[in-house]
Amino acid sequence: MKRVITYGSFDLFHEGHYNLLMRAKALGDYLIVGVTTEQYDESRGKLNIVDSLDKRIENVRNSGFADEVIVEDHPGQKVEDVQKYGVDIFTVGSDWQGAFEYLEPYCQVVYLERTKNISSTQMRERGHNIIRIGVIGSGRIAVRFVPEAKYVSGVLVNSVFNPHLASAQLFARQFELDMATDVLDDFWDEVDAVYIASPHETHYDYAKAALEQGKHVLCEKPLAFSQREAEELFAIARQRGKVLLEAIKTAYCPGFVQMIGIAKTGTIGRICDVEACFTRLTPSDLRERTDLKYGGAFTEFGSHTLLPIIKIMGADYKDVRFDSILDENGIDLYTKASFRYENGMAMSKSGVGVKSEGQLLISGTKGYILAESPWWLTQYFEVRYEDPNKRDRYFSKFLGQGLRYEISDFAYMIHGHQGRSYKFTAEDSIAIAGVMEKFLQKRTGGRNEDLGA
Repeated sequence: MKRVITYGSFDLFHEGHYNLLMRAKALGDYLIVGVTTEQYDESRGKLNIVDSLDKRIENVRNSGFADEVIVEDHPGQKVEDVQKYGVDIFTVGSDWQGAFEYLEPYCQVVYLERTKNISSTQMRERGHNIIRIGVIGSGRIAVRFVPEAKYVSGVLVNSVFNPHLASAQLFARQFELDMATDVLDDFWDEVDAVYIASPHETHYDYAKAALEQGKHVLCEKPLAFSQREAEELFAIARQRGKVLLEAIKTAYCPGFVQMIGIAKTGTIGRICDVEACFTRLTPSDLRERTDLKYGGAFTEFGSHTLLPIIKIMGADYKDVRFDSILDENGIDLYTKASFRYENGMAMSKSGVGVKSEGQLLISGTKGYILAESPWWLTQYFEVRYEDPNKRDRYFSKFLGQGLRYEISDFAYMIHGHQGRSYKFTAEDSIAIAGVMEKFLQKRTGGRNEDLGA
């Protein structure tokens, strides 16, 4: 008897799961299916599980393909199970290609082609609101998005738009997406929500077009280059009843959320100063160093460094001053934005051609919080006091590229749950857009020109 084993969450059981089990069963005589617990899923980075473990096991059994169903609840169990059950073949979907070579000493490993067009129609008929997400843009950050989205239950990245069709087609082949197009009208028909990862200056136009088409929008930073444009986008989102979220991933990560919460409890007293730094030495031929209008340090990394300032000190600053070190072409290699508040101050430091210590420092009247570089991938921070022997240390997970957290909150809000919206609000986005506007006005000599796309 040839024994086959496969594993999965099998959440919101759909045609793709059914076909995977059917193909797995066809590989042998006896199929064992491991269904993961919610706790184990969360520990390995799978977010937003909807169905209970009992429901997911019942759905697997009802498929008629599983001869035996087991529960997976801890790391290393696959190696144990393969040996325990005398398994001949381990199989999973092709989206996990290469992830399970470590099992080859114990059994044959087979990756099954995933089912394309697992259409959300069938899932919706069952009451499962699977969110079809289309990607606008196919560059560096978009390449990170699709692998992260598979860790969020209830979302399906199914299409990509790029005005350069060849780029979209290459992206679709790489990630086995159903559609690649350079025609926006065709794109809108296939999606419920969009992730905008196009060049900065196009964000506003794409976000506005998507919202007017009745699509939810997750947009890379900066959302807009002026306060007026940001306010307009959020007004359209409210009118259409759609979710608009700016994708500054740090804002949604568990460690950063915890750090902001602790800062606001009064643990370090009254907060008087926030200093945030994010620098990276960027090759001189990349967009950040060549785009004379929208490139440079502050437009690239300023959204990150403004995030903790706005979250902690607020948007009601009295004054902001920008000081920059410029490249020969006029792009800022390094920018300090200095804020003055009624009872405090803050500083944002960002760089694409100058390197500095990338830390976040929150100073108060009773102590301070220090998150060392890279604080924007918050996994660890300390609360320190006057007594050097007294330190509170906090640790948190930061899984994968971190994008799964923002995708998870995006999906959560689309389904009508606003319990996570406090992490990064419309007011936060509008405030950051306002600072960006002031910076670009200074760079253009104070001219009040149209700074949008």
